Amino acid sequence: MLAGEAAAEAARKSSLPAEQPAGRSTGTAPATTEEPEPAFPVVGDERAAAFFDLDNTVMQGAAIFHFGRGLYKRKFFQRRELTRFAWQQAWFRLAGVEDPEHMQDARDSALSIVKGHRVSELMSIGEEIYDEYMADRIWPGTRALAQAHLDAGQRVWLVTAAPVETATIIARRLGLTGALGTVAESVDGVYTGRLVGEPLHGPAKAEAVRALAAAEGLDLARCAAYSDSHNDIPMLSLVGHPYAINPDTKLRKHARALDWRLRDYRTGRKAAKVGIPAAAGVGALAGGTAAAVALHRRRR
Repeated sequence: MLAGEAAAEAARKSSLPAEQPAGRSTGTAPATTEEPEPAFPVVGDERAAAFFDLDNTVMQGAAIFHFGRGLYKRKFFQRRELTRFAWQQAWFRLAGVEDPEHMQDARDSALSIVKGHRVSELMSIGEEIYDEYMADRIWPGTRALAQAHLDAGQRVWLVTAAPVETATIIARRLGLTGALGTVAESVDGVYTGRLVGEPLHGPAKAEAVRALAAAEGLDLARCAAYSDSHNDIPMLSLVGHPYAINPDTKLRKHARALDWRLRDYRTGRKAAKVGIPAAAGVGALAGGTAAAVALHRRRR
């Protein structure tokens, strides 16, 4: 099974009802902007939707380091493995890009840690970890963008290489529609330590979004996508409204060349030509986040 197909199927089966964020506030108050705002998203357009990358777009950093911190706190693994997670997170923050070798290392680490554990156990722990380590690291500006789509009556999905279970928890807490994520195999509700297909990364994200759009009757030309990484250019290029959020150097250059809108919440400054809607705000959060492997049960 291809990663995109598996992720799209997972999202179709687990679309989430809107729910107000639980626990700590993620700060969604909009800030004013000096620039004229485009009439977007369009209210009542049922064939439009929004797709958000997670790591460094919705959440500061990547989702798995905090997941790893939470598992370490619960004695799932030893200190040396936590040090390994910490190094991967430090690399992510210093380099500012998704390095394939480090991502593979993080995936392998996480899969080995969860192997033999029940899916239901990790889902329950994931809820606790969100409150402990992730809730305060949601970018308020990106959160407000997602809310603008929801307020317009549009559906909003996270699309991430993170475990689909983790992404689903975050989507539910933020009141989003659902999530596409990397799928980890389970048999009889227990993780095997293997993936179903490939990680949802790069071109696989575009494939998954295209499949989901077809299943949901969406018009991609009327949809929006948001990401920080040049690896997501295939997904951003699919939609009529691409946005670069906290962009890495390659994405910033590409976005400027194609006249895409940009917003950088890392410094609170406007990062490009035309502002994203006022609901975007200019908030930025301090602190770091995480890294992510994907864990979704394969029904057998």
